[in-house]
Amino acid sequence: MENVDVTPPDGHRERIVTAASRLLAEGGPEAVSTRAVSAAAGVQPPTIYRLFGDKEGLLDAVVAHGFTAYLTSKTAREPTDDPVGDLRAGWDLHVGLGLANPALYTLMYGRYRPGTSSPAAVAAFAVLARHIRRVAEAGRLAVPEDRAAALVHAAGSGTTLTLIATPEDRRDPELSRTAREAVIAAITTDAPATAAPGPVAAAVTLRAVLPRTDALTAPERGLMEAWLDRIADAAD
Repeated sequence: MENVDVTPPDGHRERIVTAASRLLAEGGPEAVSTRAVSAAAGVQPPTIYRLFGDKEGLLDAVVAHGFTAYLTSKTAREPTDDPVGDLRAGWDLHVGLGLANPALYTLMYGRYRPGTSSPAAVAAFAVLARHIRRVAEAGRLAVPEDRAAALVHAAGSGTTLTLIATPEDRRDPELSRTAREAVIAAITTDAPATAAPGPVAAAVTLRAVLPRTDALTAPERGLMEAWLDRIADAAD
């Protein structure tokens, strides 16, 4: 009688992702072929396509699996009363994780897929956006939130990929810190939350805390958001 694999789909998925993650760590992205993964996981190649759609779907699952601990550590870390300091700590954690897991990080941020991001990269950006929102709520953000988050993301991922591509014995130990401080200087103001900020910082701050009020109707809120965005963009 022929043996029938009765492993549930979730069990197959876990085995496949675990096997692919191991191959990635040992041999880089080139080692994660459908044939190699199916052999390592003890499944047939059609199972991979059924569960993940294609190789890109499998790689997205591998990245999401590998970054689960990273995202958990970022979200589980208790915020302090210094949101700019927390942003610095988030930057350092991000760069440190990339250097500790270069193959995984390169899959997450280095794959050329115009107009798309891996689900893990989207989740990581959401964590960054929350950091930026806290800076804005404290009256410390000098540019619109979307621009600040995009700038930190671009500089942070670019710095990390540059360091990954540089031989370890030739890496500049000050590169990450210098890039971090340059970006923070560009997007924040030294004015404390209790001080009266200028119009741009005030607009950014009010835009951040506007969802907390129910004094406006939906159309009024939309109009207010548009006005505040216009004031914030006037800095250009």
